Amino acid sequence: MDRTLIRNFSIIAHIDHGKSTLADRILEVTGAVDKRQMRAQLLDSMDLERERGITIKASAVTVWHTYQGRKYQLNLIDTPGHVDFNYEVQKSLQACEGALLLVDCSQGVEAQTVANAYLAIECNLEILPVLNKIDLPHARPDEIVEEIENAVGVDATDALKVSGKTGAGVAELLDRIVERIPAPKGSPDAPLRALIFDAVYDEFRGIIVYLRVFEGSISERQVAHMLGTDRVYEAIELGCFTPTMKRTGGLTAGEVGYFISNIKTLGDVRIGDTITLHKGPKVEMLPGYRPPVHMVYADFYPTNNGDFEHLREGLETLSLSDSSFSYEPVTSEALGFGFRCGFLGLLHMEIVQERLEREHDLDMVQTAPTVTYRVKMAAGEEKEIHSPGQLPQPDKYEEVLEPYARITVMVPSEYIGPMMQICADHRAQFVRQDHLSATRVQLVYDIPLAEIIYDFYDKLKSSTRGYGTLNYEITGYKQGELVKLRILVNGAEVDALTTIVHKDQAEYRGRQIIKKLRKEIPRHLFEIALQAAIDSRVIARETISALRKDVLAKCYGGDVSRKRKLLEKQKEGKRRMRQVGNVDIPQKAFLSVLGGGEEDG
Repeated sequence: MDRTLIRNFSIIAHIDHGKSTLADRILEVTGAVDKRQMRAQLLDSMDLERERGITIKASAVTVWHTYQGRKYQLNLIDTPGHVDFNYEVQKSLQACEGALLLVDCSQGVEAQTVANAYLAIECNLEILPVLNKIDLPHARPDEIVEEIENAVGVDATDALKVSGKTGAGVAELLDRIVERIPAPKGSPDAPLRALIFDAVYDEFRGIIVYLRVFEGSISERQVAHMLGTDRVYEAIELGCFTPTMKRTGGLTAGEVGYFISNIKTLGDVRIGDTITLHKGPKVEMLPGYRPPVHMVYADFYPTNNGDFEHLREGLETLSLSDSSFSYEPVTSEALGFGFRCGFLGLLHMEIVQERLEREHDLDMVQTAPTVTYRVKMAAGEEKEIHSPGQLPQPDKYEEVLEPYARITVMVPSEYIGPMMQICADHRAQFVRQDHLSATRVQLVYDIPLAEIIYDFYDKLKSSTRGYGTLNYEITGYKQGELVKLRILVNGAEVDALTTIVHKDQAEYRGRQIIKKLRKEIPRHLFEIALQAAIDSRVIARETISALRKDVLAKCYGGDVSRKRKLLEKQKEGKRRMRQVGNVDIPQKAFLSVLGGGEEDG
């Protein structure tokens, strides 16, 4: 294939601005899919993606478009819009020369629009602004053009107006892609250098590697060498996605496609690695990707302890299709055996949990999500902790550092006041305020990541009536006045409910937890004390009163000392029972505490 006739591009946008719908129309207009085979969100293959209406995994497709009598090969990579899947967007952009910056014509520039546009600018891509949903009655294209220029700094005066729903303007968009996005630069005669930008697991064919060939060419039966992992594989099948897998027998410079060999596990393939020919000329590795950084950790425990191996198998299978989460076995006195998992963000955690419950029929308890803290020990070294239980005694460390994020919040002007109040309540530090247009404002704050994962997003949405959007990026670690909040039931610490909180919020959070526990733990034959404590100091307490048996029922008269003797005997029995008796904490008590933030109101 002549590389001057190839265009590689990606669609980037905020969540729900119509990326997948526009991709569907491109497939339809170019004739890649018959009308009878067409369905909404064609490139979203996962059930969860289709139900939630979001893209989770980036997907690639090759279409053909005729422009001025010449047939062009367009390689489109559809990307997710949610901040948690930023890693997928970065991978996709590195395999492209251009990007369509898609903006909803009614909602305007949102937080992820700006973040993804900056990612594309960092990769030196040609950016084409596109206004989508032009068919909506409340579309405001002129204002949106101004917002794009103010927020991103991209000239949008000639931005194309399209409708992913009706297909209006899509043919003109394809022409613009051919005109404006540069052709790939690499030479097909140079030694092979190809970038692995994704990999998926197929139970019948093993690992399918997604490739972008930058230089040279590769054919079936040639032996490929992965430079990063230093592994050698024979190319059994090569081809492109149209959108189904179409075998072509080879790939050349500028093309995007797939590579199948006898690769068994995703651990054998490193995303961002460079492929070259085995025993061919030595080549430099392509700039790859930084490995994904896990920002949120949570423990998963099976409701039934006998399901531990079943949970392990489920996590192993999921890790084949999603290499961006990690897991390791842990034990808890309260919940038994389980796994500590690391995620890119809260939505990522929710998706993994839902896939485990659905695809593997697992019933689980999940602990409260926590972030990674760094502890400066008294001896001088620094160590990372992923769960509150790992925090040493106060005399063993000097300070605790917590991760900070720079958040960008886009809100309509009338909600600036409530939004600033929420940020102040969550220990956020004001950085700046930008007016994108007469009606939209961008607020920038530095905030502890732990505050975002607690209840910040829920409050943002409720205080702005759903119009506020949030994007964040981790900026580093700062020292904080953090303490370990312990929850004691009948004097015994419940490790699953232990959390690390800011000193000022410890009493409030502790009281919230024990109030919920009091409602859920059934009464026993002895009094149960529920306590929230910092170190050895109790800061909140609730009491579950004992069930009492009427021991005087058979006393229908006689001396009062007889009654007193029976009551004293009962009192002594209860005192002894409280010392040795185990409190049965039902599973739903953990679920009520771990399942969400605060009580309503």
